[in-house]
Amino acid sequence: MKRSRRFLLPLAVLFAWLSAPDPASAYIGPGAGFAFLSGGLVLIGSLFLAVGILLIYPLKMLFRIATGAGKIKGETKRLVIIGFDGMDPRLAQRFMDEGRMPNMKALAEEGSFSPLQTTYPSMSPVAWSSFSTGVDASRHNIFDFITRDPCTYMPILSSTEIYSAEKALIKIGKLEMFKRPSSAMKLLRKGTPWWKTLGDKKIFSNIIRVPITFPPEEHHGVLLSGMCVPDLKGTQGSFTFWTSDETLTGPDAGGDVLLVGKNGNAYRCPITGPTDPSVAQATPMRVPMKVEVLVDGEKLRLTIGAKGSEQIVNLGVKDYSDWITLEFKAAKGRAKVTGIARFYCMGTNPEFGLYMTPIQIDPSNPAMPISHPTVYSIYLAKKHGPFSTLGLAEDTWALNERVIDEEAFWKQALNIWEERRKQLFDALQTTPKGSIVCVFDGTDRVSHMFHRYLDESHPANEGKDTEWGKDKIAEIYSIADSLVADVRKKLNPKKDRLMIISDHGFCQFKRGVNLNAWLRDNGYLVLKSDAPVDEESGKQISRDWLVDVDWHKTKAFALGLTGMFINRKARERDGIVEEGAELTALKDEIVGKLSALKDPKNGELIFKEVFDADKIFTGPYVFQAPDLFMGYKRGYRNSWDCATGSCPPEVFSDNTKSWSGDHCIDPREVPGVIFSDRPVNTDTPNLMDLGPTALQMFGVDVPKYMQGQPLFGERKEEVKS
Repeated sequence: MKRSRRFLLPLAVLFAWLSAPDPASAYIGPGAGFAFLSGGLVLIGSLFLAVGILLIYPLKMLFRIATGAGKIKGETKRLVIIGFDGMDPRLAQRFMDEGRMPNMKALAEEGSFSPLQTTYPSMSPVAWSSFSTGVDASRHNIFDFITRDPCTYMPILSSTEIYSAEKALIKIGKLEMFKRPSSAMKLLRKGTPWWKTLGDKKIFSNIIRVPITFPPEEHHGVLLSGMCVPDLKGTQGSFTFWTSDETLTGPDAGGDVLLVGKNGNAYRCPITGPTDPSVAQATPMRVPMKVEVLVDGEKLRLTIGAKGSEQIVNLGVKDYSDWITLEFKAAKGRAKVTGIARFYCMGTNPEFGLYMTPIQIDPSNPAMPISHPTVYSIYLAKKHGPFSTLGLAEDTWALNERVIDEEAFWKQALNIWEERRKQLFDALQTTPKGSIVCVFDGTDRVSHMFHRYLDESHPANEGKDTEWGKDKIAEIYSIADSLVADVRKKLNPKKDRLMIISDHGFCQFKRGVNLNAWLRDNGYLVLKSDAPVDEESGKQISRDWLVDVDWHKTKAFALGLTGMFINRKARERDGIVEEGAELTALKDEIVGKLSALKDPKNGELIFKEVFDADKIFTGPYVFQAPDLFMGYKRGYRNSWDCATGSCPPEVFSDNTKSWSGDHCIDPREVPGVIFSDRPVNTDTPNLMDLGPTALQMFGVDVPKYMQGQPLFGERKEEVKS
């Protein structure tokens, strides 16, 4: 019986592959369009692979028996790690004391609970990359969500590069057949995930939604990509909101607000999709949609698609639709691609408002690989139904821009949580040996958007509800606690080990700091002579992405959530700062001045410490990193406009957005959590310890390059900084 369960997931994946509709072949990126392949060739390729798998399977089994590959030498037969992104140790302790988290309290009493040291800087893509690889940012090369291209100074995604290429559907030796235009995707995170090291020993791993796993890497197991998976348009999440309210303006970021007029009881709301690859000019593909407001005003009827192939969706006010499949067809030829989206009606009277989630890659028919193997997402969708695939699935920007309210956001977060829950329990059922990792983002997203409710003085409270969401952070922690109870029922205490972790903690984000404005005021950043001028202050300002900066006169600039770059001659296109003594002196000068910077609102120092990258990192990628990292005190963070590389008149600003909690501060202020069903061997566990711990538990040697140490057994040395 156990042996048959061991092969359940691979066989199910293979079946899903053979029975699934043909996926579109490739997605290039924002504005670049699609490359399509006829369904017949996809089917041929699938059949070739399926036959090959069946033919070589007996030989693989004989090889494993002869060599011992896949045999687990350690005492643990299955390791389950559940990640609750952003779970804070202070809040966890508080809620345990209040009786809201009895199951995790019991786990702590049986094993251990403590803060978990996070990374420099303390943000999710950096932290989860250190969890995966066991090394710090200077060794895995992820320092932020975005960085700058040193050749252009323009922002680029830190984790992934997508570019045009040519791909062969079938390869036999050096022979390549059925070549077609495709996309080549490259994961920019360096280092080797610990589950790949396990896989080298044929120990299976099921990895679900761990951040910075896109595009998915091959390993012995299955993986569903997490943070940084784009939507169907190639963005990190672009919502659409149709409204009759003429007072609403376009959002600062995150989507489109479209004004629509009423014709009788109906609105015309065309859905804009990805760029059409069949025409020369960049033209988006569209799907028609008519929205009828029914007699009572509490229900809508959505007619989606062209006549003869339309879908009818009935939707109540303040309700989410199911996932709706949207098919986009090119103007020329038979090329088409599908995505999925959900709809939510904010109301019909006095104003009409209809929200659509970002159009997501359809997991049952993926336009680009979002899992390993590719058919794993198809298997999950066929078994459990459609699910969100966007890396940042909970639509924080829709709430930030107030096109949806807290209730709509909360419902969305719970929907996504339930999808993830099904995926985790599927893994528990189909993976009796090896490792299982599943990350839940809801704890992080709810904390970001509801943290203001914990502080009556938060500037984001002005003009917003301060009662409805008061208990939501406690509630999402309680939901997480219930999940742990259900997971423990599925575990064998003699053979299975359980760990609960988070990547960082949380604090209030009340005041924003624009480092570019400070650099301008102190002569380190110079704007072009024709840069815009703020009429009230008389100061020159710059628009987003540093477009108005004079690089031939600028010594330093800021982009992203924690970093400041020196305009170095050896690195940036128009760098002016020499390496060596000049660089060192400039960094020391800026650090000294920033360390004395006070908030004019209260006279308090805003930094706990400003970090020189060369003093906290020793890895090979430190040259690519920001040169300085901002270790803010609790309550402060890079302002929204600093993150996008703009330069406004003022340095300080109140944070009035619904995104009211954060963690991009001094990492010592926002550790994560670790719960374990057995005691750990240190009072200062670190995220980088998890990889070595997993390897040791399965009897696999820990690579010497890993900076962490196993959390069980003798502790040889503390984690290197």
